[in-house]
Amino acid sequence: MPEPATESHTVPLPDGSLELTWADVTHKGRRRDGNQDAVLARYPLFAVADGMGGHIGGEIASSSTVERLAGVVAKGPVTPKTIEKALSRAVADISSHPEATDDGTGTTVTGVYLDATDAEPTWVTFNIGDSRVYLFRDDSLAQVTTDHSVVQELIASGRLSPEEAENHPYGNVITRAVGPSDGVVPDYVRLEVVDGDRFVICSDGLTKELTDYGILHFLLQHADPGDAVDAMLEAALENGGRDNITIIVLNVARTGSSPVAD
Repeated sequence: MPEPATESHTVPLPDGSLELTWADVTHKGRRRDGNQDAVLARYPLFAVADGMGGHIGGEIASSSTVERLAGVVAKGPVTPKTIEKALSRAVADISSHPEATDDGTGTTVTGVYLDATDAEPTWVTFNIGDSRVYLFRDDSLAQVTTDHSVVQELIASGRLSPEEAENHPYGNVITRAVGPSDGVVPDYVRLEVVDGDRFVICSDGLTKELTDYGILHFLLQHADPGDAVDAMLEAALENGGRDNITIIVLNVARTGSSPVAD
């Protein structure tokens, strides 16, 4: 298995610059015949999609979604409006394959993009489903996105603890997806750009096998994004690799003035 390569991009700012470095990896895992995950890691947008439904349907859903988002990157700009247009087109793509898709076909999609249209750039995360965006800041890890899942709704209502959720029989049941029978409006969270921040964007194939503490451990152990994603993938496979696994690690280095993290 080739080691993930670390890529980089410099973003000029009025008072300095941003140096972004990232790496991504996707793997079918140890128990699946194919890989229904898809990944896009191309400045300024970094996204993961986890397909579901049918042997080919999930792959069609995730790949169509990532291809449509790649089109947004190519043409620009990346905004909530252009993302939602791309997702609507992906739904049409999915529906155009009736021989391989049905109402149960769909995909998660989650990611983060840099909005540099204003004098002060910001990150914007977006999410549909239970793939996740994490933010590593000040040596701690926080989940930015909120899962659209039955289990998360049970946790939010107080009927289930996070510990009980780990092995819940409805752990794979999501409540929102990009697909013929679902809407295509993500949740968004805007974040300031802080020197030293790191993002992890991943499908649930990673979080089924690694706890948040495990993800944090490998970030602390590996400063280089390529080394970090490789170590996380290896650990996820060793822990069972029950699902397709897709990971992006994105590092942020900022010169010049930077907002003070809360």
